[in-house]
Amino acid sequence: MKYFIKNSKYKNPAAFVFKLWQREVSEEEISEKENRVLNQWKNQAEKDLDKVHMQESKERVLSALELYFISPVKITPINQFKRYIYTAAAAVILLLSVGGILTYQALFKPDIYTAVSGNRKINLADGSVVTLLKGAELTVEKSFPASTRVVDLKGDAVFSVAKSKIHPFIVRADGFSTRVLGTIFKISQSGKDKSVHLYEGKVAVSYTGAGVSYLKPNQKWTNFGIAHTAAVISVNPEKNAGKQSTELISLSFNDVSFKEVAEVMQTNYKIKILYPKETAEKKITADFTGGTADENMEALAFILGLEVHKENHIYTLKK
Repeated sequence: MKYFIKNSKYKNPAAFVFKLWQREVSEEEISEKENRVLNQWKNQAEKDLDKVHMQESKERVLSALELYFISPVKITPINQFKRYIYTAAAAVILLLSVGGILTYQALFKPDIYTAVSGNRKINLADGSVVTLLKGAELTVEKSFPASTRVVDLKGDAVFSVAKSKIHPFIVRADGFSTRVLGTIFKISQSGKDKSVHLYEGKVAVSYTGAGVSYLKPNQKWTNFGIAHTAAVISVNPEKNAGKQSTELISLSFNDVSFKEVAEVMQTNYKIKILYPKETAEKKITADFTGGTADENMEALAFILGLEVHKENHIYTLKK
């Protein structure tokens, strides 16, 4: 057959034989042209081959053609092994993720306490007690208490701090912090208005742009709701009707407009200040400690380059 096809008009003998074999397997009808070629091949082959040779040749041709129809071998064990590996890896990642979250929550995530509907008392690990007032929030790191006892506060709270001479207690609030060794005090935050009221012990209040203020019992630190402003006020309870008398001990301003300075001084000294309009936005930096209203107004006029005239409780600043 090989010799016959090579000498025929077909340019691709392998394709011709493959096509004939495919028709035979699928039991499709063979065309007239294909039948004619097969008959010619049969007549030519029968001249040189007997029946045994013909059968052997046919088997060899079919064996060679079978290679084209061998289905790809599926290596199931390897694919299953890969699938197992991927599944196991996903499970490990999931366990590590969940374990990491649980570990973070157990060892690192800070404890957050809130007072939603009313006051809430919190007992800290060092023995300190914090009473959160309604709406307040306290954040305590897992490392508490450490060499420095630090907590974060939003809103108002009363602190009764366990005494320690070597481990200071620091409350970080909105823009200021209070540092103590052992005391009872109250922190209040209402909008821009910040204050610390000390009942027992000593505290140091640090406020951005206003330095550090030190409080003694029955003293109050406040910023009067003005940035870069700090004051210490003595608060003494009066016997009658539960009222309190206050006295301004120290007052400092750091780059604060004169208009705001005048408002603070008028309120706390119970006076009235008249001044030129052009001085309202002029920035003032001053520290008034222990002086009287007269002394502090003289100092303020000097800073502004003005003269001060007093009549009753009215101070007039002029050029």
